[in-house]
Amino acid sequence: MNLDELVRDSLREQAQDAPSVPPGLADRVLALRRRRRNRTIAVVAVATAAVVAVAVGVPMLNSGGQDVRPASRMNRSDIIGHPDQSPPESLIAAGDTALGAFYVTKNVKQPNGDTILTRTYGLLNQKTGTYRKTDKWGFVAVAPGLRTAAVLGRQLPTGRIGLLDLTTGKITRWIEVGHGPGGLAGLAFSPDGKKLVATTYAKNPDRSFADHPVNLNGKEVPGPVLSRNGYAVVDIATGDYSWLKVPISKEERDFGFGNSREDFAFSADGSLVYVNTMTKPYREFYGLEDGVKVPVPASEKYRLPSVEAGLSPNGKLVAGDFAGSGDEIAAAVNDAKTGKRVAKVPAQQLLAWADDKRLIGWGCDPKKCSGTGEFHNQLILVTIGTGRVVPLSGFRKASDDYPGRWVPLFSSR
Repeated sequence: MNLDELVRDSLREQAQDAPSVPPGLADRVLALRRRRRNRTIAVVAVATAAVVAVAVGVPMLNSGGQDVRPASRMNRSDIIGHPDQSPPESLIAAGDTALGAFYVTKNVKQPNGDTILTRTYGLLNQKTGTYRKTDKWGFVAVAPGLRTAAVLGRQLPTGRIGLLDLTTGKITRWIEVGHGPGGLAGLAFSPDGKKLVATTYAKNPDRSFADHPVNLNGKEVPGPVLSRNGYAVVDIATGDYSWLKVPISKEERDFGFGNSREDFAFSADGSLVYVNTMTKPYREFYGLEDGVKVPVPASEKYRLPSVEAGLSPNGKLVAGDFAGSGDEIAAAVNDAKTGKRVAKVPAQQLLAWADDKRLIGWGCDPKKCSGTGEFHNQLILVTIGTGRVVPLSGFRKASDDYPGRWVPLFSSR
């Protein structure tokens, strides 16, 4: 991008929530810059910085409805919260992270007595900056940058991945992935957004089977069938992929009550994939190219499978488990190299890093946070070492549109 484009984009991108500006401001600034082009680079840089500084607080320049930039780029506020909304209706973001989607689940009974756990998603609509309800997809993963989502059809497992444009709401391309019996049922993007890891199963991992019952509270109910058989690493640009056979281990099968959905995801640096397990060490890592199991990387040694936030962006800290006592609501933040606690933050559960000092998590009202009240929680932003809490959503509850407790899906802005 040249400097003319940078100035124009900065004016448009940062201008919000202030009185209107004279028409043609950007063009006059750029014309002035061109007349002074022979000045030193330092002078130009200072002038440009001044223009950008003035642009803060100036409203979005009228583009005649032709501006197609995503809503998450149009509003670059550091914190975008809606404490009055649950489930969320409008964009939620903090620092470098935004809520790309959320979902609720419902168990649907089948004619033969089986049940299928189905998802209804609230997907970010980049045109309006709101979340658009859809029950069209069986599984969704939102890419870094929030412009694209990878989707799988309602009937799982399937043989293809759709790339969904979050501005138009349309599929831009289908990627066919086939390897034998079964198909795709889980997706996760690499940290740079260039690859997908797609977990493959012989049967739908969200289906519970009447002919494989389990005892739940003294009653027989449909049970899971463990059928994961591997993963495919897919190149987004080319559609090329390699499928690697990695079935569920004997130890997992012998565990007694297994988790039928054990999806792969990328390691923090994107060099490996991993899967959470029910048996020690609770996380298994594999190579991208060969499917060979490798030891847990040193950088991931103290990352807990039960804590979604994982490593901080700079890799120095790792989100820890619940660390409260008595009436205290707190979660640990640990040193990534030693695993030792370095701080506690007033959150119930840590979900994502906003940056190296702030985390997004579930917050719980201490007066109501016991027994069934522990689920009376909301998204909050917490800052290490300060005790500051900023509500980002309302307290979780079901609604007419989303009849269930919603689960957030975060992605980098």
